[in-house]
Amino acid sequence: MSWMAVLAQTVETTSHYTSDSVVPLDIIWDNITSLGLIEALTFVSFGVVCLLYGWRVFKILVVISFALLGLVIGALIGDKIVGKDSQLWGGLIGMGLLAMVSLPLLRYAVSVLGAVAGGIITSGLWYALGLSDKYIWAGALIGIIAGGMISFIVFKIAVMLFSSLGGSILLVTGILALLYLYPQTKDQVVHMFFDSKWFLSLSLIVPTCIGLIVQNKLIQGSKDWSV
Repeated sequence: MSWMAVLAQTVETTSHYTSDSVVPLDIIWDNITSLGLIEALTFVSFGVVCLLYGWRVFKILVVISFALLGLVIGALIGDKIVGKDSQLWGGLIGMGLLAMVSLPLLRYAVSVLGAVAGGIITSGLWYALGLSDKYIWAGALIGIIAGGMISFIVFKIAVMLFSSLGGSILLVTGILALLYLYPQTKDQVVHMFFDSKWFLSLSLIVPTCIGLIVQNKLIQGSKDWSV
């Protein structure tokens, strides 16, 4: 499935998603299972690179992250305001605009990504602990505020945080897609994904913590690294 098909599917599914579903597991799972073998292996490969060496290529990751954000926002705006035929052009315009803005405002862009990463981690912990789904936004807000403050104070932490989480997302997505492709593990991974609240959250948080530890050691041992 091409990236535009995945984007269109995500936009369409989101627009029809019920307000009662706070955590969109179905949307996440549909996008995971849409990956083929080569795509899943690519996700795993890039995930490992971002997880361990995101601090080396963080500028590229910032541009890519904001470009993807602009792609989704532009496609949603095009779909809502003009129509489905404008998803492509809206996505491309949004992708170009946010990608260009992220470079001159690099430090602010990294801080925003650090805040978002903090929100994802704390909301994931909230969900894993079995707290009320209706108030998961409270857990996310705590992480956004904490992540944003830390990101503005210590720039390196923001770089490590968002690149580790991004790498973890790619890695876990690829691994789950691979497990789903094989009959021996297909039923087990589906069961764990939908029936165990802690599974998805810990699958993302544990690799993120490992990435933070490894990147911190690598940055300390690299004298030529600069922001």
